[in-house]
Amino acid sequence: GFHLSGTVTEPATATEPEMTYKVAISFDRCKITSVTCGCGNKDIFYCAHVVALSLYRIRKPDQVKLRLPISETLFQMNRDQLQKFVQYLITAHHTEVLPTAQKLADEILSSNSEINQVHGAPDPTAGASIDDENCWHLDEEQVREQVKLFLSQGGYYGSGKQLNSMFAKVREMLRMRDSNGARMLTLITEQFMADPRLSLWRQQGTGITEKCRQLWDELGALWVCVVLNPHCKLEEKSCWLRQLRKWGEMDVCPLEDGNYGNELPNITNALTQSSGHSQDSLARPRRTVFTRAIEGCDLHWQDSHLQRIISSDFYVSPSYQREGESLLFNSQGQPLWLEHVPTACARVDALRSHGYPREALRLTVAIINTLRLQQQRQLEIYKHQKKELLQRGATTITNLEGWVGHPLNPIGCLFLTLTEACRLEEENCLEISDAGDSKPPVYQHVPVVTGSQDGGESYLSLALEVALMGMGQQRVMPEGLYAQDKVCRNEEQIIARLQDLELDPVLVQTLRKQCILLLEGGPFSGLGEVIHRESVPMHTFAKYLFSALLPHDADLAYKLALRAMRLPVLETTAPSGDVTHPHHLVSVVPSRYPRWFTLGHLESQQCELASTMLTAAKGDMLRLRTVLEAIQKNIHSSSLIFKLAQDAFKIATPADSNSDTTLLNVALELGLQVMRMTLSTLNWRRREMVRWLVTCATEVGVRALVSILQSWYSLFTPTEATSIVAATVMSHNTILRLSLDYPQREELASCARTLALQCAMKDPQNCALSALTLCEKDHIAFETAYQIVIDAASTGMTYTQLFTIARYMEHRGYPLRAFKLASLAMTHLNLAYNQDTHPAINDVLWACALSHSLGKNELAAIIPLVVKSVHCATVLSDILRRCTMTAPGLAGIPGRRNSGKLMSTDKAPLRQLLDATISAYINTTHSRLTHISPRHYGEFIEFLSKARETFLLAQDGHIQFAQFIDNLKQIYKGKKKLMLLVRERFG
Repeated sequence: GFHLSGTVTEPATATEPEMTYKVAISFDRCKITSVTCGCGNKDIFYCAHVVALSLYRIRKPDQVKLRLPISETLFQMNRDQLQKFVQYLITAHHTEVLPTAQKLADEILSSNSEINQVHGAPDPTAGASIDDENCWHLDEEQVREQVKLFLSQGGYYGSGKQLNSMFAKVREMLRMRDSNGARMLTLITEQFMADPRLSLWRQQGTGITEKCRQLWDELGALWVCVVLNPHCKLEEKSCWLRQLRKWGEMDVCPLEDGNYGNELPNITNALTQSSGHSQDSLARPRRTVFTRAIEGCDLHWQDSHLQRIISSDFYVSPSYQREGESLLFNSQGQPLWLEHVPTACARVDALRSHGYPREALRLTVAIINTLRLQQQRQLEIYKHQKKELLQRGATTITNLEGWVGHPLNPIGCLFLTLTEACRLEEENCLEISDAGDSKPPVYQHVPVVTGSQDGGESYLSLALEVALMGMGQQRVMPEGLYAQDKVCRNEEQIIARLQDLELDPVLVQTLRKQCILLLEGGPFSGLGEVIHRESVPMHTFAKYLFSALLPHDADLAYKLALRAMRLPVLETTAPSGDVTHPHHLVSVVPSRYPRWFTLGHLESQQCELASTMLTAAKGDMLRLRTVLEAIQKNIHSSSLIFKLAQDAFKIATPADSNSDTTLLNVALELGLQVMRMTLSTLNWRRREMVRWLVTCATEVGVRALVSILQSWYSLFTPTEATSIVAATVMSHNTILRLSLDYPQREELASCARTLALQCAMKDPQNCALSALTLCEKDHIAFETAYQIVIDAASTGMTYTQLFTIARYMEHRGYPLRAFKLASLAMTHLNLAYNQDTHPAINDVLWACALSHSLGKNELAAIIPLVVKSVHCATVLSDILRRCTMTAPGLAGIPGRRNSGKLMSTDKAPLRQLLDATISAYINTTHSRLTHISPRHYGEFIEFLSKARETFLLAQDGHIQFAQFIDNLKQIYKGKKKLMLLVRERFG
């Protein structure tokens, strides 16, 4: 070991002058053990100056003068030389060194000082002794500070990325077999455990944030890697175990399955679940993010079979032993490794991480051979049980521990190990450029090195095979939001990696073979004929398989995707609640629905799969039929079916070419299903859905329109049928779009009229006006619609509806009918004395004007109704004024004679109206005076002036008014100020 020192010059830049730094480096047995530099850089990595000096020493060893350790040089000096040496040294650095020199001199001259108890003196330029620890220099304080800073930023400002790069640094250290890897991971973990947010999250019972969760997962996985180091010392392992247990026992330690167990497991597990696979959560031991690493400490590498697997490519069983069952080899003599799969894969990850790539590959091949054998055996078991299982239509057989979404990511680990062996490294290409646009990796087939005869396999085809096996494994949906979300995320990660593979003939053959096995795999495959009710759905996986297989084997692609369309957790009806949305069912009542937090996402994936198939099947009637049936059978959400209908419609009607009728019909059929599903439930998108359906039916053609008009009652409400459907079908645009001939137009119109009358009968309030409008061109239909309105008027209709229809009738040239309807409307109305701004006032004035224009008889008929319904003085006086301004009967109804004389208020029918108006003024006055405030006095005086105008229309009106005023003065004499104003105005 040596001490290296030097000066490093940093050239001047546009903004900075030239700088010189003093650097000192100690190294021992090819490792840098300590560094110091004048730049004062604070980072976990060496500064550029230390790197420069090290590289200079490596590249130009002959330029660096090699000297003896300083103790050897001093040994050669005599007394005078030593004195001279020390004094010159002190003079050169007197400011820094003098205090230390004085202190040392005092200690040396004191006989019982500590320095005199030790023989000899230290020498920093001499190497360490052979027993000393030697490890790379790591600035521990810096590691702590940086992790603390990144955690405090809570995953923002790229801190998550920074922490991930620190984890990557640990992996790199492990791969270089640098003992600091575990030390650095310990420092990182200590800071993670000290994160103040942990106790906060625990108190609040909220989950750890998503970004933070992923970092904790990586931390846990790294510790598994560390403890599985095949060459670590026992004392190291027991030291790690103590640490891991200590962290795991802290109550803030995050749990393996996500949050602090607050995802209502007590409810979920208390439910009588049909599978019975979840034991009570209280009985389950607490599993933290470190539990797997703690369990990993019990694993060792001493097994002789394991040692032979990882140390040789040519380890096979002797040929004479290949008969009969063996736990160590398959029938070809290739070694098997029968360990719990995620554990075996963790060994592979450990080998890869600790810089043993060949060994990792050998173990991977043994694991895959084991998985293949298991797959074969499961197929044979299924063949014997097939009949019974198919009769039951369900299975209790399933894996409680899925490999996809597993904390140790076993499938991802095997896939990476195999593909890394096949990667074509481009010259000087870094893994990922700064811009982050990483080019997809390029792979080549590398043959598997094996001792058995039937070689010819490649690591790349094994990678594809194991990914398909793992993704296709039938497994129960885990409990808790985090674990379920992880299943989806891990599946997407593996598929993204699979999409990097160019499918050449070799890989297509692997793909087809594995797909067939998955379809035939019975309950052991997620794509088998029978699966467990709570099995993780295969939609995302099947969508990848479908797209990958389609160009090579369309039949297999469709068979597989159609099989995967199911979502059995929604098949059995829920005991209560809305069956179309069982995942809203979060009740403590025992229910057979497990809590699937990701159900919304899974349903949209199911929809994506269906959409992919519809697009591919365009133009193929047979295939479209089967896809349509699968959609109708398996998709239970109306909004998703509507989305599919819209997708199909878009694909079927490209802007630049003719429509595809096969797919258009599918879109229409899906649309009709949505209409039936949402007819009786509330759906905020319903109007949009109805409009869309009419557009779709129009594209399909006139027969489709006739059909929806004829079967409207199973698809639409009466209001929708008349105001949206029939109205759109009868619009000018639709006629033009379809370029119909006269008989076709007549057929459509006749269907629309029939619909209109049926709707008016069923819901006269909301449909009568639309029905009349739709029937305008057909006399008989119009009369029928009018009769329906008259029949409904007395019971089911409001005055607003009746006035609206009455005005429509007048507008159409039926004034007598309008009068009849207006009279009926009046009987439903009641206007109180103070409702002088009521919206119906205009209708009342219009009805009176209409009656007046028709003649004396009609006016005489409506006035009693007005008097009975309207108690508001200002409205009554307005009507009275209008009736006295012109002679009645100006509408000129044929066959009627009108005198052309103005009407008198002394005679009927206006006499009755005048009396009613005067008494309304009297009543209103008393009502207003009971609670009047001074600020309304002026307004009240104006009101009395208006009243006087009405009184004066009567023959003895002035006497009546004077009596009325006297009466007021008498009753309200307490309101002195007001009565003063009354006297001033009215005497």
